[in-house]
Amino acid sequence: MDQIKTGRFLKELRNEKGMTQEMLAKHFNVSSRTVSRWETGTNLPDISLLTEIADFYDVDVREIIDGERKSEMMDKEIREVADKMADYSNNEKNKLLRVVQVASIAGIAITVIALVLQLIAYEPDLRRAVAILATFIAFIVMGIITLYVTGLLQKITRHRKLVKGIKITTIVVMAVVTHVVLVSMFVVCLAGASFLSAQKYVITDTAEYKKYIHNGLTPASELGMGEDPIFDVLPEKIDDVKADEFQIFYYNPWDPQYMIYMTLDYGDKYDEEIARLKGIGIENYKDIYSVTDEPEGYDLVAMDSDVYYGFVYAMVPENADSNTKITYVAIVFCNYAPDVDVHEYIPDKYLLKGLDVSDNSPYRTSMMKENN
Repeated sequence: MDQIKTGRFLKELRNEKGMTQEMLAKHFNVSSRTVSRWETGTNLPDISLLTEIADFYDVDVREIIDGERKSEMMDKEIREVADKMADYSNNEKNKLLRVVQVASIAGIAITVIALVLQLIAYEPDLRRAVAILATFIAFIVMGIITLYVTGLLQKITRHRKLVKGIKITTIVVMAVVTHVVLVSMFVVCLAGASFLSAQKYVITDTAEYKKYIHNGLTPASELGMGEDPIFDVLPEKIDDVKADEFQIFYYNPWDPQYMIYMTLDYGDKYDEEIARLKGIGIENYKDIYSVTDEPEGYDLVAMDSDVYYGFVYAMVPENADSNTKITYVAIVFCNYAPDVDVHEYIPDKYLLKGLDVSDNSPYRTSMMKENN
């Protein structure tokens, strides 16, 4: 078969009709580029169109295939065979098209649901923003595919106002999604800068106690356990007592974190401080961060515990009748785990039994799953 010859013949037939390639393309619902390829012999018409083209030009199929007019018309049997072949081809295409249509519609439904769920649970986060952008792009792609396979795309392209409206809507939505991504990137960069620039302070001078505790760097209202400030267990001031041990670790990359331990000798003011601490009481602390009991060899006098912030507690040695010393410990953080190793800043003997505030602790893992 000579495709070049067939193409020339098709061009000759079109010229005889006095039609342009654009006019013929519109008649057969194809692109003008497709018609051009037919006439240059680059491609041949689909078999399903062959009979239609022959009828349109009033020639037989064999003449188109041979690229020249014949003295005899193709007999009825040959034409019927061609028609049946075209019908068969159309049936096979329609079956495949229906499968593609159902799959594309299902794809749109899934991407819409995914997009809505992501937007409902959205918090400023770069990975979530990128996921939303990717889902939106998938929605656009699936939408175009669905419009194409259902034949709606060709109808829509004929209405310029509708096309313009779709373009404007797409641009607006893309602008909103891009804004979300950029804001998330800014928040992540800001958080990263804050994290990298944050300094870790280890304070051993009791004169700086007030700077960090009670109206210090972090207002009590920012670290609350219920209605009571988290540092209520700690004394208001310590400049009138002797400090046998004293260390405050302070770190604030974006949420303040404290690791504090101090042993204060109250002398004749011991009973007064014990009464104050017993007035605070001991909140339930067991099972939080895997804690099983108070530190070995100590009795808790006061405890302020929280599933999110941690623990602040005061304790005295067991069976020490003449004792005048009280040890205070604070392990305060956010997001279910500190950014540092608690064992580096607080002696193990002062830590609650079973305490696990590491990043991969079972307690933190379960709480993160529960809140996500």
